[in-house]
Amino acid sequence: MQKTEKLPKTKSISYSRWGYIFIAPFFIIYTIFTFYPQLLTVYNSFFEYYRDGLTIIGPRFVGLQNYKTLFSLNTSGYVPIFKFMGNTLWLWIIGALPQFTIAMLLALFFTSTRLDIKGQQFFKTVIYMPNLIMASAFSMLFFALFSQVGPVNQLLVSSGMALKPINFLGMRVTVQSLIGLMNFLMWFGNTTILLMAGIQSIDEALFESARLDGSTSTQVFFNITMPLLMPIFIYVLITSMIGGIQMFDVPQVLTNGHGIPNNTSTTLIMYLNNFLGISKNYGMAGALSVLLFFITAVLSGIVFKTINRK
Repeated sequence: MQKTEKLPKTKSISYSRWGYIFIAPFFIIYTIFTFYPQLLTVYNSFFEYYRDGLTIIGPRFVGLQNYKTLFSLNTSGYVPIFKFMGNTLWLWIIGALPQFTIAMLLALFFTSTRLDIKGQQFFKTVIYMPNLIMASAFSMLFFALFSQVGPVNQLLVSSGMALKPINFLGMRVTVQSLIGLMNFLMWFGNTTILLMAGIQSIDEALFESARLDGSTSTQVFFNITMPLLMPIFIYVLITSMIGGIQMFDVPQVLTNGHGIPNNTSTTLIMYLNNFLGISKNYGMAGALSVLLFFITAVLSGIVFKTINRK
Protein backbone atom coordinates (compact mmCIF):
# COMPACT_ATOMS: atom_id res chain seq x y z
CA MET A 1 0.00 0.00 0.00
CA GLN A 2 1.17 3.44 -0.82
CA LYS A 3 1.53 5.80 2.08
CA THR A 4 -0.53 8.94 1.76
CA GLU A 5 1.58 12.03 1.88
CA LYS A 6 0.76 14.41 4.65
CA LEU A 7 0.02 17.88 3.41
CA PRO A 8 1.86 20.71 5.18
CA LYS A 9 -0.28 22.46 7.74
CA THR A 10 -1.34 25.96 6.76
CA LYS A 11 -1.99 28.62 9.33
CA SER A 12 -5.51 29.96 9.30
CA ILE A 13 -5.91 33.71 9.03
CA SER A 14 -7.55 35.36 12.00
CA TYR A 15 -9.65 38.06 10.39
CA SER A 16 -10.97 39.27 13.73
CA ARG A 17 -7.42 39.97 14.92
CA TRP A 18 -6.64 42.03 11.83
CA GLY A 19 -9.92 43.87 12.28
CA TYR A 20 -8.88 44.91 15.77
CA ILE A 21 -5.48 45.98 14.45
CA PHE A 22 -7.03 48.18 11.76
CA ILE A 23 -9.44 49.95 14.13
CA ALA A 24 -6.90 50.28 16.95
CA PRO A 25 -5.41 53.61 15.66
CA PHE A 26 -8.83 55.28 15.89
CA PHE A 27 -9.39 54.19 19.49
CA ILE A 28 -5.85 55.14 20.48
CA ILE A 29 -6.15 58.64 18.98
CA TYR A 30 -9.68 59.05 20.36
CA THR A 31 -8.57 58.05 23.86
CA ILE A 32 -5.56 60.40 23.88
CA PHE A 33 -7.04 63.47 22.22
CA THR A 34 -10.77 63.22 23.07
CA PHE A 35 -11.68 60.83 25.88
CA TYR A 36 -8.84 61.82 28.22
CA PRO A 37 -9.50 65.59 27.81
CA GLN A 38 -13.19 64.93 28.50
CA LEU A 39 -12.35 63.16 31.74
CA LEU A 40 -9.95 65.98 32.63
CA THR A 41 -12.72 68.53 32.00
CA VAL A 42 -15.07 66.70 34.39
CA TYR A 43 -12.25 66.48 36.94
CA ASN A 44 -11.47 70.22 36.71
CA SER A 45 -15.14 71.11 37.19
CA PHE A 46 -14.86 70.15 40.87
CA PHE A 47 -11.85 72.39 41.54
CA GLU A 48 -11.21 76.09 42.03
CA TYR A 49 -8.57 76.76 39.42
CA TYR A 50 -8.07 80.19 37.87
CA ARG A 51 -5.54 82.95 37.28
CA ASP A 52 -5.56 86.27 39.09
CA GLY A 53 -3.05 88.49 37.30
CA LEU A 54 0.19 86.53 37.36
CA THR A 55 -0.92 84.41 40.31
CA ILE A 56 -2.46 80.98 39.73
CA ILE A 57 -5.12 80.13 42.30
CA GLY A 58 -5.60 76.41 42.96
CA PRO A 59 -6.29 73.78 42.03
CA ARG A 60 -8.36 73.42 45.22
CA PHE A 61 -11.25 70.97 45.55
CA VAL A 62 -14.57 72.82 45.99
CA GLY A 63 -17.08 70.09 45.11
CA LEU A 64 -20.20 71.41 43.36
CA GLN A 65 -19.45 75.08 44.06
CA ASN A 66 -18.67 75.84 40.38
CA TYR A 67 -22.04 74.42 39.36
CA LYS A 68 -23.81 76.47 42.03
CA THR A 69 -22.05 79.62 40.78
CA LEU A 70 -23.30 78.96 37.25
CA PHE A 71 -26.91 79.05 38.49
CA SER A 72 -26.43 82.10 40.74
CA LEU A 73 -27.54 85.66 40.02
CA ASN A 74 -24.85 87.99 38.70
CA THR A 75 -24.43 91.69 39.48
CA SER A 76 -26.93 92.59 36.75
CA GLY A 77 -29.68 90.61 38.47
CA TYR A 78 -30.04 87.62 36.11
CA VAL A 79 -28.64 84.09 35.84
CA PRO A 80 -26.18 84.22 32.92
CA ILE A 81 -26.47 80.58 31.87
CA PHE A 82 -30.28 80.81 31.49
CA LYS A 83 -30.07 84.00 29.45
CA PHE A 84 -27.29 82.72 27.19
CA MET A 85 -29.04 79.37 26.76
CA GLY A 86 -32.16 81.22 25.61
CA ASN A 87 -30.07 83.35 23.24
CA THR A 88 -28.40 80.27 21.77
CA LEU A 89 -31.63 78.37 21.15
CA TRP A 90 -33.36 81.41 19.68
CA LEU A 91 -30.46 82.17 17.32
CA TRP A 92 -30.48 78.54 16.18
CA ILE A 93 -34.25 78.49 15.66
CA ILE A 94 -34.41 81.64 13.51
CA GLY A 95 -31.72 80.18 11.27
CA ALA A 96 -32.90 76.55 11.30
CA LEU A 97 -36.56 77.16 10.42
CA PRO A 98 -35.89 78.76 7.01
CA GLN A 99 -32.92 76.41 6.54
CA PHE A 100 -35.02 73.24 6.77
CA THR A 101 -37.99 74.74 4.92
CA ILE A 102 -35.98 75.93 1.92
CA ALA A 103 -33.78 72.81 1.95
CA MET A 104 -36.81 70.49 1.87
CA LEU A 105 -38.47 72.45 -0.96
CA LEU A 106 -35.25 72.44 -3.00
CA ALA A 107 -34.68 68.74 -2.34
CA LEU A 108 -38.21 67.91 -3.55
CA PHE A 109 -37.77 70.23 -6.53
CA PHE A 110 -34.48 68.72 -7.71
CA THR A 111 -35.48 65.07 -7.14
CA SER A 112 -38.86 65.34 -8.87
CA THR A 113 -39.05 62.97 -11.85
CA ARG A 114 -41.98 64.95 -13.24
CA LEU A 115 -39.97 68.16 -13.50
CA ASP A 116 -36.77 66.40 -14.64
CA ILE A 117 -34.55 69.40 -13.81
CA LYS A 118 -31.52 69.75 -16.05
CA GLY A 119 -28.09 70.76 -14.76
CA GLN A 120 -28.62 69.43 -11.25
CA GLN A 121 -24.88 69.10 -10.61
CA PHE A 122 -24.42 72.81 -11.32
CA PHE A 123 -27.20 73.84 -8.94
CA LYS A 124 -25.90 71.48 -6.24
CA THR A 125 -22.49 73.11 -6.50
CA VAL A 126 -23.95 76.64 -6.34
CA ILE A 127 -26.12 76.03 -3.27
CA TYR A 128 -23.28 74.25 -1.47
CA MET A 129 -20.67 76.97 -2.09
CA PRO A 130 -21.62 79.18 0.92
CA ASN A 131 -20.86 76.18 3.14
CA LEU A 132 -17.24 76.32 1.96
CA ILE A 133 -16.73 79.88 3.21
CA MET A 134 -15.31 80.18 6.71
CA ALA A 135 -17.83 81.47 9.22
CA SER A 136 -15.42 84.16 10.40
CA ALA A 137 -15.01 85.44 6.83
CA PHE A 138 -18.78 85.39 6.38
CA SER A 139 -19.20 87.39 9.59
CA MET A 140 -16.58 89.95 8.56
CA LEU A 141 -18.38 90.38 5.23
CA PHE A 142 -21.71 91.09 6.96
CA PHE A 143 -19.98 93.36 9.48
CA ALA A 144 -18.57 95.44 6.61
CA LEU A 145 -21.87 95.44 4.69
CA PHE A 146 -24.11 96.50 7.58
CA SER A 147 -21.83 98.87 9.49
CA GLN A 148 -22.88 102.52 9.69
CA VAL A 149 -20.42 103.42 6.91
CA GLY A 150 -21.09 100.25 4.92
CA PRO A 151 -22.64 99.96 1.45
CA VAL A 152 -26.09 98.96 2.78
CA ASN A 153 -26.44 102.18 4.78
CA GLN A 154 -25.01 104.25 1.93
CA LEU A 155 -27.60 102.74 -0.43
CA LEU A 156 -30.46 103.39 1.99
CA VAL A 157 -29.44 107.01 2.60
CA SER A 158 -28.71 107.82 -1.05
CA SER A 159 -32.03 106.33 -2.19
CA GLY A 160 -33.96 108.29 0.44
CA MET A 161 -35.20 105.18 2.25
CA ALA A 162 -33.41 106.35 5.42
CA LEU A 163 -32.62 109.89 6.62
CA LYS A 164 -29.47 108.77 8.42
CA PRO A 165 -27.39 105.59 8.71
CA ILE A 166 -29.09 102.80 10.66
CA ASN A 167 -27.16 101.16 13.47
CA PHE A 168 -27.80 97.58 12.39
CA LEU A 169 -25.17 96.26 14.82
CA GLY A 170 -26.63 98.12 17.79
CA MET A 171 -30.20 96.78 17.79
CA ARG A 172 -31.23 93.40 19.13
CA VAL A 173 -33.63 92.57 16.29
CA THR A 174 -31.18 93.35 13.49
CA VAL A 175 -28.16 91.67 15.13
CA GLN A 176 -30.05 88.45 15.83
CA SER A 177 -31.61 88.55 12.36
CA LEU A 178 -28.19 88.89 10.73
CA ILE A 179 -26.84 85.95 12.75
CA GLY A 180 -29.84 83.83 11.77
CA LEU A 181 -29.46 84.86 8.12
CA MET A 182 -25.78 83.91 8.07
CA ASN A 183 -26.45 80.51 9.65
CA PHE A 184 -29.18 79.91 7.07
CA LEU A 185 -26.99 80.87 4.11
CA MET A 186 -24.06 78.75 5.30
CA TRP A 187 -25.95 75.54 6.00
CA PHE A 188 -29.05 75.27 3.81
CA GLY A 189 -26.98 73.86 0.91
CA ASN A 190 -25.53 71.07 3.02
CA THR A 191 -29.00 70.22 4.36
CA THR A 192 -30.45 70.23 0.85
CA ILE A 193 -27.88 67.72 -0.45
CA LEU A 194 -28.41 65.36 2.50
CA LEU A 195 -32.20 65.45 2.08
CA MET A 196 -31.83 64.91 -1.68
CA ALA A 197 -29.71 61.83 -1.01
CA GLY A 198 -32.39 60.53 1.34
CA ILE A 199 -35.22 61.11 -1.15
CA GLN A 200 -33.30 59.51 -4.02
CA SER A 201 -32.82 56.35 -1.92
CA ILE A 202 -36.62 55.82 -1.83
CA ASP A 203 -37.92 53.32 -4.37
CA GLU A 204 -39.43 55.22 -7.30
CA ALA A 205 -42.10 52.51 -7.67
CA LEU A 206 -43.76 53.76 -4.49
CA PHE A 207 -44.23 57.23 -5.99
CA GLU A 208 -45.52 55.80 -9.27
CA SER A 209 -48.04 53.60 -7.43
CA ALA A 210 -49.28 56.57 -5.43
CA ARG A 211 -49.77 58.65 -8.58
CA LEU A 212 -51.68 55.82 -10.28
CA ASP A 213 -53.96 55.65 -7.23
CA GLY A 214 -54.69 59.37 -7.64
CA SER A 215 -52.73 60.66 -4.62
CA THR A 216 -51.96 64.36 -4.56
CA SER A 217 -48.44 65.72 -4.10
CA THR A 218 -49.25 66.63 -0.50
CA GLN A 219 -50.47 63.11 0.26
CA VAL A 220 -47.38 61.59 -1.35
CA PHE A 221 -45.11 63.83 0.73
CA PHE A 222 -46.74 63.16 4.12
CA ASN A 223 -47.50 59.45 3.58
CA ILE A 224 -44.48 58.24 1.58
CA THR A 225 -41.63 60.76 1.36
CA MET A 226 -41.53 62.05 4.93
CA PRO A 227 -41.95 58.72 6.77
CA LEU A 228 -39.21 57.05 4.70
CA LEU A 229 -37.03 60.16 4.92
CA MET A 230 -37.35 60.34 8.71
CA PRO A 231 -33.99 58.67 9.61
CA ILE A 232 -32.06 61.15 7.46
CA PHE A 233 -34.21 64.05 8.67
CA ILE A 234 -33.61 63.13 12.33
CA TYR A 235 -29.87 62.91 11.70
CA VAL A 236 -29.77 66.32 9.99
CA LEU A 237 -31.96 67.93 12.67
CA ILE A 238 -29.92 66.60 15.60
CA THR A 239 -26.57 67.52 14.03
CA SER A 240 -27.95 70.98 13.22
CA MET A 241 -29.12 71.41 16.81
CA ILE A 242 -25.73 70.32 18.18
CA GLY A 243 -24.06 72.82 15.85
CA GLY A 244 -26.49 75.49 17.04
CA ILE A 245 -25.69 74.83 20.70
CA GLN A 246 -21.99 75.13 19.80
CA MET A 247 -22.56 78.38 17.89
CA PHE A 248 -19.60 80.68 18.42
CA ASP A 249 -17.73 82.11 15.45
CA VAL A 250 -20.59 84.00 13.74
CA PRO A 251 -21.81 86.04 16.76
CA GLN A 252 -18.28 86.30 18.16
CA VAL A 253 -16.91 88.04 15.06
CA LEU A 254 -20.04 90.05 14.23
CA THR A 255 -20.29 91.54 17.74
CA ASN A 256 -16.54 91.62 18.42
CA GLY A 257 -17.02 89.16 21.28
CA HIS A 258 -19.29 91.51 23.27
CA GLY A 259 -22.68 89.97 22.37
CA ILE A 260 -24.11 93.42 21.73
CA PRO A 261 -26.52 94.86 22.57
CA ASN A 262 -26.64 94.01 26.29
CA ASN A 263 -25.50 90.39 25.80
CA THR A 264 -28.60 89.58 23.74
CA SER A 265 -26.45 87.78 21.16
CA THR A 266 -24.05 86.08 23.58
CA THR A 267 -24.16 82.29 23.18
CA LEU A 268 -23.19 79.53 25.60
CA ILE A 269 -19.86 78.94 23.86
CA MET A 270 -19.07 82.67 23.95
CA TYR A 271 -19.80 82.51 27.69
CA LEU A 272 -17.48 79.51 27.94
CA ASN A 273 -14.80 81.37 26.00
CA ASN A 274 -14.88 84.15 28.60
CA PHE A 275 -13.75 81.65 31.23
CA LEU A 276 -11.10 80.08 29.00
CA GLY A 277 -9.75 83.13 27.21
CA ILE A 278 -10.20 86.02 29.65
CA SER A 279 -10.35 84.90 33.28
CA LYS A 280 -8.58 81.54 32.73
CA ASN A 281 -11.06 80.00 35.15
CA TYR A 282 -10.67 76.35 34.21
CA GLY A 283 -12.93 75.14 37.03
CA MET A 284 -15.92 77.18 35.83
CA ALA A 285 -15.12 76.33 32.21
CA GLY A 286 -15.13 72.63 33.09
CA ALA A 287 -18.48 72.91 34.90
CA LEU A 288 -20.06 74.76 31.99
CA SER A 289 -18.67 72.20 29.51
CA VAL A 290 -20.22 69.34 31.49
CA LEU A 291 -23.57 71.14 31.53
CA LEU A 292 -23.35 71.72 27.77
CA PHE A 293 -22.78 68.00 27.28
CA PHE A 294 -25.90 67.12 29.27
CA ILE A 295 -27.98 69.84 27.58
CA THR A 296 -26.98 68.50 24.15
CA ALA A 297 -27.72 64.91 25.15
CA VAL A 298 -31.13 65.74 26.63
CA LEU A 299 -32.27 67.91 23.71
CA SER A 300 -31.07 65.33 21.18
CA GLY A 301 -32.96 62.60 23.04
CA ILE A 302 -36.14 64.69 23.12
CA VAL A 303 -35.93 65.44 19.39
CA PHE A 304 -35.26 61.78 18.55
CA LYS A 305 -38.12 60.45 20.69
CA THR A 306 -40.58 63.11 19.53
CA ILE A 307 -39.98 62.77 15.80
CA ASN A 308 -39.55 58.99 15.86
CA ARG A 309 -42.82 58.46 17.76
CA LYS A 310 -45.32 56.32 15.88
